[in-house]
Amino acid sequence: MRRAGIIGAGAWGTALAQSCARAGLEVVLWAREPEVAEAVTLRAENHLFLPGVSLDPSIVAVVDPEALGDAALLFATSPAQHLRATLTAFAPFIADGTPVVLCAKGIEAGTLKLTTQVLAETAPQARAAVLSGPSFAEEVARGLPTAVTLAADDPALAEAIARAIATPVFRPYLSGDMIGAQAGGAIKNVLAIACGVVEGRALGASARAALITRGFAELSRLAVALGGAAETVAGLCGLGDLVLTCSSLMSRNMSLGAALGRGERLEDVLAGRLSVAEGVASAPAVVALARGLGVETPICEAVRAILAGACDVEPAIAALLSRPLRAER
Repeated sequence: MRRAGIIGAGAWGTALAQSCARAGLEVVLWAREPEVAEAVTLRAENHLFLPGVSLDPSIVAVVDPEALGDAALLFATSPAQHLRATLTAFAPFIADGTPVVLCAKGIEAGTLKLTTQVLAETAPQARAAVLSGPSFAEEVARGLPTAVTLAADDPALAEAIARAIATPVFRPYLSGDMIGAQAGGAIKNVLAIACGVVEGRALGASARAALITRGFAELSRLAVALGGAAETVAGLCGLGDLVLTCSSLMSRNMSLGAALGRGERLEDVLAGRLSVAEGVASAPAVVALARGLGVETPICEAVRAILAGACDVEPAIAALLSRPLRAER
């Protein structure tokens, strides 16, 4: 695995390209926007999605999907709601047995499918792996220490990918639980919106800590119901990612929730952003999955209602605070 193809030149795709180049791989980065491809290749900067970060000059950016056809390892970084269309476009150029590392943290709206299921339907010839965990794109791109979960059904595949991409500042920890890794990443984005609301409403650090803890209980219950392991989401791809995205306004989802907590309209917040807050589309999917499996997720339910305009912030908070008293476990 000496040549890596990165599908998607947003902030996270660009950061992964930088990290792979740092690991000594030949990197080809596919960009949807021609101006991004030109800037990365000629000026070693993604001025649109990761401005101010100097990129490794060896990274080559392209707009033709076929240019990634000879990559021995692919990373799919497109947002979950665009993943099916993107993988469908790339499928003809993915050779049999090529590992595709899925990096989106979301659940497909409508179908309620995980990213591995989307890959199986669009490019069944690929071998799936999942990369998830507490990782801000800018920090990874700048070479700050980061640890993530790398999950695959085949331990040998996970080990081979880890050896290819690991550096002293980017440490993949292996797992065989792709369901748990995907569930943790998707559900924590919804909970991060709730923590943002707490921040925007100035409800205090104690309230945020309580929400993270009770949110993690929801995350764990639903991940296990989906077929994941509680031990998986107690690690980097669940608890670790939840702590990060619920503790910093660098998080797209938390910052969106903070804006809602301050009284801004969802449409206005989304209109002013280039980046995607995955939790917005994942919230109704997470709630639908939970209801179908009989899992109680009151915090995710509240976020879904706020995003859908079915409930204002204050009544949603009041409803959570007036829930019946019960044992913690």
